[in-house]
Amino acid sequence: MFICLWQEWVNRLRQRNADRLRSMYRSQLAISSCRILSHAYFRLVNTRPFVVCRGRNIKQIPFNDTSLVHGFRTSHNRAAGVLYSSMASGGEGPGTSSPKPYKYSNRLSKERSPYLLQHAHNPVDWFPWGQEAFDKAKSEDKPIFLSVGYSTCHWCHVMERESFEDEEIGKILSENFVCIKVDREERPDVDKVYMTFVQATSGGGGWPMSVWLTPDLKPFIGGTYFPPRDTGRRPGLNTILLRILEQWQGNRESLESSGERVLEALRKGTAIAASEDQTPPSGPDVANRCFQQLAHSYDEDYGGFREAPKFPSPVNLMFLLSFWAVNRSSSDGEEALQMVLHTLRMMAVGGIHDHMAQGFHRYSTDSSWHVPHFEKMLYDQAQLVVAYITAYQSGGFYSAEDADSLPMFDSSEKKEGAFCVWTAAEIRELLSEIVEGATGGATKADIFMHHYGVKEQGNVQPEQDPHGELLGQNVLIVRYSAELTAAHFGLDVERVHEILASSRTKLAEVRRARPPPHLDSKMLASWNGLMLSGFARAGAVLGDKALLKRAEEAADFLQKHLWDDSERKMVHSCYRGDEMEVEQIESPITGFLDDYAYVVAGLLDLFEATQEVKWLEWAEKLQLKQNQLFWDEQGSGYFCSDPSDPTVLLRLKQDQDGAEPSANSVSALNLLRLSHLTGRQDWLARCQRLLAAFSDRLVRVPIALPDMVRGLMALHYSLKQIVICGQPDAEDTANLIACVHSLFLPHKVLLVIDGGTDGFLHQRLPALSSLRPLQGRATAFVCQNFVCTLPVTCPEELRRLLLE
Repeated sequence: MFICLWQEWVNRLRQRNADRLRSMYRSQLAISSCRILSHAYFRLVNTRPFVVCRGRNIKQIPFNDTSLVHGFRTSHNRAAGVLYSSMASGGEGPGTSSPKPYKYSNRLSKERSPYLLQHAHNPVDWFPWGQEAFDKAKSEDKPIFLSVGYSTCHWCHVMERESFEDEEIGKILSENFVCIKVDREERPDVDKVYMTFVQATSGGGGWPMSVWLTPDLKPFIGGTYFPPRDTGRRPGLNTILLRILEQWQGNRESLESSGERVLEALRKGTAIAASEDQTPPSGPDVANRCFQQLAHSYDEDYGGFREAPKFPSPVNLMFLLSFWAVNRSSSDGEEALQMVLHTLRMMAVGGIHDHMAQGFHRYSTDSSWHVPHFEKMLYDQAQLVVAYITAYQSGGFYSAEDADSLPMFDSSEKKEGAFCVWTAAEIRELLSEIVEGATGGATKADIFMHHYGVKEQGNVQPEQDPHGELLGQNVLIVRYSAELTAAHFGLDVERVHEILASSRTKLAEVRRARPPPHLDSKMLASWNGLMLSGFARAGAVLGDKALLKRAEEAADFLQKHLWDDSERKMVHSCYRGDEMEVEQIESPITGFLDDYAYVVAGLLDLFEATQEVKWLEWAEKLQLKQNQLFWDEQGSGYFCSDPSDPTVLLRLKQDQDGAEPSANSVSALNLLRLSHLTGRQDWLARCQRLLAAFSDRLVRVPIALPDMVRGLMALHYSLKQIVICGQPDAEDTANLIACVHSLFLPHKVLLVIDGGTDGFLHQRLPALSSLRPLQGRATAFVCQNFVCTLPVTCPEELRRLLLE
């Protein structure tokens, strides 16, 4: 029945005209953007440094109530910030007795990465990635066992519990291998190299990743998760270790030579370069092909792309919005917009959306966005904020929240989604109040369960729950509109909204008493750069000074804790100390390409939102350093990590926009924006060479690089320089700025000047000195390809000019 009702709803929407559709979605998308922002934010605790933390006690906002867009709040409850020891194994939580003494400890106990600390008391002689481990492998001539994962990874927890806490397996590992544990979020360079090897040799990849290396770090065997013992036809880790030892001792030369052959093939196969006279491909042709490929994989029923598992894929949504922006009057452009709006709507009502605390889980295990993998990642929240706020225009953070949590404080085994799911009995007990005037004497529970698809036997199908962890549980998913729910129970719509809101509040209070999932409290420059963009973009569009303040606090945090001013380099990560202070490890991990590219993009968004020139100046410095560290002078494009690092065997350029956009994709647009904001024409040329280097991929499979296609489109259509000349604090200036921010203009930069002739902007763009307000009124100039339109002073005229 639900599918029929929703299909009827979708068909009705498709029959309406485009203007009415966009009007319907705008308020909802603005609210969704705020909900995500309320889930992840910077907070200052007294006078301590900024740390990353997660929102609590979020005010529920009805889908159609725009008056509450700015009404979300957060409390000072720090329960979400508790860092458990060895959380993958059950750990200790609030309300439990003091932790028992550990039987084993290894070198990882001195690390700051939450993932490494989870393995600090395994019966395995773990080393962190570093010279000590490399030297031991060479001096003892032992193979290396490299295990890579991250702290909120469900199957990483499973493999630890099954294998790395097993004393027999621990003994085999410790006596015969040099065992290295890597947090993939801490060392993405290491992860990318060996994941490339695993994907090439096994046809798949994922985490936990298990790779065996020679003492000089060359891989010869790799895989992902292994059970501890043989199961059917699948060999267990115990068996695999013994077979590798046998081969290492009796057939080592063959192992090493086969590994070297694979590496050499990968060096050739992953090479990305532009010839000396090569130019980027045609922007419109590549964009049209990318649109057609996405349309072919689009799910018309539930939105999103391809079958299960289904990921949010913000890079796809942002490309489609950009495609619509330059094809507004065409059927393809309108289809692209509807693909985005329908996907965002279905995600917002689906189980992938946390209806209690907001934010989105990492992916859905089914095609209808119902049962998620209950892990939350900062990079998803950051990009989805931008997607929702852009769709609205169109019509210190924790890195992640774990997928696993304890069902009750006295439980010893963590279960997938235990923090987020509900039994029907729980809801009936908590929401037992009879609703006056409701049909059949219905209770709040009846209304809530009907609206959110709660069933007595649970609403998770066995195929969605292969391990039986969600048996009898319900994942909340909006099954009916408020209007249909109201009609079913004979109530008015406003009353239903009140009942649903109060019910969510009550359940949220109960949920907060459950043991919270483990939070990975390390702070990454790259992901905070993405979140910086989210705050800046949303704050600018909504005119929300509080969000802009948080964006500036995020930038201040990055500059204070993740920028090494003495070395003039980014630092990749920092960590939360026991007293909520920000800490750094003894040898900080230097920044990777992602760190520079994402932070530069965030700073450019922040500059356009606030017009504080200091953010543009820092963005320029970071871009200069990025060019120095990572640019390929021979083939063009950027390497993912420092190519001079001898421990990284492959010099890779990321050629796919996945859960996170490729840093080369982000850099293409950064270079283009900076060239128009600073007058550096050499960076425009660098952007062209970068895009030329990826020409083959862009022409053949642009769906692999939708974010880079956006950069190619921006290069083709050329950026508009929108210059507003007026007093920064004047109302007429603010009105013109608000007009610009209200529109999705993917190919523009915004500059606000006060009519003076001094300062950074005038030095870099001397032509600005000739622009003056008309008759003392704030005035807008729209320039493109060194030609400016006639100045305008009225927001309506500016809007018309920008949409031409």
